[in-house]
Order: sequence, then structure tokens, then C-alpha cells
Amino acid sequence: MSQKTPPLSSESLTRSIGLLAASSGDGVDAAIIDTDGRDEIISLGGVSLPYDRRLRWRVLEATQNDLPTTEILRLEKQLTDHVAQAFAKLRTEFPLQTEGVEVVGLHGHTLRHIPSEGLTYQLGNPWQLAESIKLPVVSDFRRHDMAIGGEGAPLAAMFHWALMSNEPRPALMLHLGAVASVTWLSSDNEIIAGDTGPGVGLLNEWVQEMAELPHDLDGRVSLEGRVDEEIVRTALDAPFFTRSLPKAADRYEFDHVDVSGLSVADGAATLCAITVEALARATRQLPEIPELLWITGPGSEQPVIRRMLESHFAAVRNVTERGLNPITMAAESIAWLAVRHLKRLPITTPETTGCRTADSAGLLALPFTFRS
Repeated sequence: MSQKTPPLSSESLTRSIGLLAASSGDGVDAAIIDTDGRDEIISLGGVSLPYDRRLRWRVLEATQNDLPTTEILRLEKQLTDHVAQAFAKLRTEFPLQTEGVEVVGLHGHTLRHIPSEGLTYQLGNPWQLAESIKLPVVSDFRRHDMAIGGEGAPLAAMFHWALMSNEPRPALMLHLGAVASVTWLSSDNEIIAGDTGPGVGLLNEWVQEMAELPHDLDGRVSLEGRVDEEIVRTALDAPFFTRSLPKAADRYEFDHVDVSGLSVADGAATLCAITVEALARATRQLPEIPELLWITGPGSEQPVIRRMLESHFAAVRNVTERGLNPITMAAESIAWLAVRHLKRLPITTPETTGCRTADSAGLLALPFTFRS
């Protein structure tokens, strides 16, 4: 007897896939969920598909330099092919769960994000992807938000709000990606969100350049180092760190951070301290600081950052304790946003991105077979 697709737990739920090109330039994460687009979210599985060495080099080159338009277009086509391959991998590893998918959310690789000028651009062609996977694709959430006065990030804030709907209040969740961002909820369900500073992006770039390692998520380098407190203070003197939430980091926001005079280990430890102290500054501006901090994202198990966070909060817990995957959870948030787009529910609010009004952002691309 053939196996059947796992049924949706409720007729009100929509099965959705999120595809996210990591801002670190490492690869694409893909995840499946069932959701009502509100606070009912059921995780069904997720995968990651790293770039090969050449594609990763091209993505990072485009992120760091202004390349000719034709080269950008060629890169976007190649990257979109890789996103489609991540979708195929997800379908291969979770064949039952990927049956009945109604919509796909796409978050491409961010080449530029300059909130002060209302500029943002991502690599990822939704029409190319829609034709490849034969499903509707919702994308371009950021530019819509910025068009109505928002800073275009953090997009995951409303998703974190949904995940923490039953948490004791106040509640706080930290996402540690290339950039660190937080979502705070009050006892009255008020929300405040925003980027707080560098996540693990600067740290990983440092060890890649100085130690020829792919990352320091295991603390292999930073655990051996000592923090240079003066460099931490100097780094946090930048205007970004005095601004209150909501706020989003510019692509070049943390270029002033300089640990080049330190040893490899001390530089890594100092970058960890900058990440944590920036978060501490941002949380001190909140109406009330929670005792419990939930953490997610690629950097959520970085041991030095984790230890430093524990000096600021009574309890620090990884979302794995709730059965969630901190690596693919960001992709789940994109799947959730796609469903909210279909249901015309707000994706960002003035309290999360600074936009003028809560709005259902995004662009829907339909494959030919879906067009009437």
C-alpha cells in the first residue's frame, strides 16, 4: 500500500515552503510548515544546501563589490537555479510532507541594504523559480516595506511574535545570523523589534581571513581569546548603537569595527563581546527586560556568545528546547510570510520596521500552469 501525505491538522491551515539564501553567502535553507498565518505553526522539516566554492565566491564578490549589471544578472540566474535545487532536496528528503504545498516564500541573497536611503536589493528571480518548481512564489517583502517608510528588516519579527504567543511576558527572542536582531513582547502583546548589531557575520569573516576556517560557530578560535574592552567601547560609540528600536542595519553599518591589531583568538573573542554588548544596550532601552532569552539562528550555539549572554539574562535557552530548528527557522518564517501574503495579513508593522502602517507586503509570481 502506498503511503499517504500527512494530512493538515486543520482545514484552516496552509502548507507552505520557505526558501532563504543565507546572508552569510553559505547556501540556501529550505523548510516546510503548516500554518494558519497566525499563531498556529507546525514544523514539518527542513534542509540546507551549501553553495559550491565557485558560487559562494561569486556571491561574496557581488556582496562586497559593485559588479557590472550583466554579471549580476548571470549570478542571479545561477543562484535561483541553486534555490530550485534546494527545493528539490527538500522534496527528496521529505516526500510526504512536501505533497499538498500551496505556496512558496522566497528570500533571496541580499546584495545591498541601505535603510537610510530606502534602498535594498536581493538576488533571486521569483518568476524563474515559479516556472522551475511549478508553484506560486511570494517574494520581495523588503522593498514593499521600505516603500511605505520602513527599514525593510527584521522580517522575522512577526513570526517570532507568533511563536511566542503563549510565552510568559515580557518575552524576548534573539536571532543570531550575520546580523543580530530581537523581538520583544509585552504583557499587553505590544511588540518591539529590530537589529541590534553584528551577529556572527564579522566573527566568521575574521576567522575565514585570519585562520582559514569556514566559521567559528563552535568557538574553536574565540574560546582561546581575551576580549579587548577598549575596542568594544570604541566599536559601540558608532551612532547605530545609540538609536532605539525599531532599526535595521545598513550593509556597511559595522565596517568601522577593527580588530586587526589583535591576535586571531583575541580578535574573535572581542567580536563576540561586541555582538553581546550591542544586544545588552538595545535591551536596556526596552520598557521591561525579560529574565528569559530565547535564541535562534546559525550562531545560537556559539559557546563564547552563549556564555556572555548568560551574564546578562537569568536564563538563556535555545529554540531547540521547543523542538524548533535554529538553522532552518528563518526559512520557516519566510514560508509563514508567504501565507500571510495570501491571506492579506500584515507582514511588518511600525513597531517592527518603522513603516508607516501595518501592511501585507510581497509580490506573487505564478507559474504558467496556475494562470487562468
